[in-house]
Amino acid sequence: MFEVNLYLDQFTMLLAVFERAALMLMALFLLTRTQLFQKIISKRQRNPKEITIILLLFVCFAVFSTYTGINVYGSVVNVRIIAIICGGILFGPWVGIAAGLISGVHRYWIDIDGPTSLACLITSILAGLLATWIHQRCDKKNYAKYGIAAGMFCELLTMILILLLNKNSALAISIVEQISIPMIAGTLCIGLIITLVQSIDDEKDKVAALQAKQALNIANKTLPHFRKNDRDSLVKVCEIIKQETGADAVAITDTRNVKAYVGVGEENFLDSHHQISYMTQQAVDLGKQIINNNLNVHEFHSLLIIPLWGNGKVTGTLKIFYCQPHQIRHALREMAIGLSHLISTQIEVSNMEQLKTMASKAEFSALQNKINPHFLFNALNAISTLVRIKPDQARQLIANLANFLRFNLEKGDELIDIQEEIQQVQDYVAIEQARFGNKLTVVFDIDPVHIKIPSLLIQPLVENAIQHGIVPSRAPGTVIISVKQQEDTVKVTVADTGVGIKTEIIEHIYQGSMGSNHIGMVNVHQRVGLLYGSGLTIQRQDIGTSVSFYANDTQEKTC
Repeated sequence: MFEVNLYLDQFTMLLAVFERAALMLMALFLLTRTQLFQKIISKRQRNPKEITIILLLFVCFAVFSTYTGINVYGSVVNVRIIAIICGGILFGPWVGIAAGLISGVHRYWIDIDGPTSLACLITSILAGLLATWIHQRCDKKNYAKYGIAAGMFCELLTMILILLLNKNSALAISIVEQISIPMIAGTLCIGLIITLVQSIDDEKDKVAALQAKQALNIANKTLPHFRKNDRDSLVKVCEIIKQETGADAVAITDTRNVKAYVGVGEENFLDSHHQISYMTQQAVDLGKQIINNNLNVHEFHSLLIIPLWGNGKVTGTLKIFYCQPHQIRHALREMAIGLSHLISTQIEVSNMEQLKTMASKAEFSALQNKINPHFLFNALNAISTLVRIKPDQARQLIANLANFLRFNLEKGDELIDIQEEIQQVQDYVAIEQARFGNKLTVVFDIDPVHIKIPSLLIQPLVENAIQHGIVPSRAPGTVIISVKQQEDTVKVTVADTGVGIKTEIIEHIYQGSMGSNHIGMVNVHQRVGLLYGSGLTIQRQDIGTSVSFYANDTQEKTC
């Protein structure tokens, strides 16, 4: 009968140990759901504040277990060793050794003359040392197994020390008979607690792997389309991202305009010229992602805007829309960030290829200007007319023509000072003014700026203004060429008072599908877009046309 009662008492105490370990497990589980605790666990190097938070947590577990333990002949059945070993194995010496020392001294201090106080002090400190050794020397995947073994060893050693250090042998034997099995078996909970905390890292790794896999899958599917880098290709990119993310709409923009849009409301973006929204402009200006889970714009209630980067600056954005609120969760945000890096890289590689192509086209266009028989014939005809009546002006025109041809022959694809480009434009304009006389007036409004730009970037715009703006008009016209400093950028504008450009021609230029009549404009638009993130801004005015672009001196590529 005595043995039955003993087994029942031991079983009851074992359940009590499991119950208190379960309370610790539940508390840790709730803490692991918090962002602060997840952040601390995921770190490999923790600052003193974070270590202190973890230490206080496990000291509280250990001390609380002492107060809530079951009293058996002056001893306390508790889970203090479990708390110490778990803290030390998971978080290292500052937690394990400190928690063992503090909780051991506390256990000894509250019952100095108790039959188990000294034994508990010794094994508490030893538990902290063992946990630290396991943390530093053992593989993480074996933490739970070694933790259980260390816990059993410490509890077994506690029983031996109780027998050795207690003067009352009968009392010591009674205590050990009652508490040894519950205390030693209860250390199995160490494995559960360590596994729970480690599962946070495993869970984050799995999520990160899935995010990386999804981002790479999207990148692989979109890569062929980025090589073309036109509007139709970017639309296909948006379609792929929309399908893979389950979004209701996806858009890609540059720093000023929406370049492609797919999804809900797509009918509003059928043409190619839409200015970016205020929120998108903020993402561009700040270079930071913008998340809004309570949006109320059109049919959308969730929005994620991720900046796209190139050469150390924002070149555009990726926008992901959802009709339902609170759809921008952490996993999607992290995946989209990784995807934006891949897209930025793909765009930059594609731009490099296109820059080479544009350079070849620019050289071909320059070659056409060099040998264009009509241009040379008209220039020489104007000079011959002036030789007799205005020889000084004829000589000046010969110098202008020589400079113009020399510029085209000597300048390749290197960057030049914008003032050199203006000088080449002035030589070209002088020849054209000699041809058209009073019909053509050209005004230069140039700030003393000295940024570097590719050659033959402004002259084609002036040529277009004269040939397609002023010449077709019956009335005399004016071309205004301005280069104005605006904070950290320079705005270049070529405006004319000619017949005005047609809207469909503007659309064709933006889409890169213009015929040979405006090949120079298409070339400049694409080169400017690749160099500075946004192409030409072409506007039909009440009288004539205005073409402008923004340039800066942070771009070191050649075109």
